[in-house]
Amino acid sequence: EVQLVESGGGLVQPGGSLRLSCAASGFTFSVYTMSWVRQAPGKGLEWLSSISSRSSSTTYTDSVKGRFTISRDNAKKTLYLQMNSLKPDDTGVYYCQKSPQERGQGTQVTVSS
Repeated sequence: EVQLVESGGGLVQPGGSLRLSCAASGFTFSVYTMSWVRQAPGKGLEWLSSISSRSSSTTYTDSVKGRFTISRDNAKKTLYLQMNSLKPDDTGVYYCQKSPQERGQGTQVTVSS
């Protein structure tokens, strides 16, 4: 059974930073491209970033490019999202995703003064 458990969310002031983690189990993590998506209050899911299985390729949506960094540790079966220069518009629930049908329960990120 695929399990994805996100952590690291919280309340942060604008301009602050957070590092999200996603612990994966139940599948061969090292062979899959993984992604982060988020859902802002009252909105649908928004894809943020993806990383290839061996970290050779990363992609980002324009709104987070230059501020967020996706990474992974295949030995630890963990996906990360380093978020810097956070804005109130970054508020939402953040999910790691193996496929559109397979994502974790999410971690809440709130950016507010």
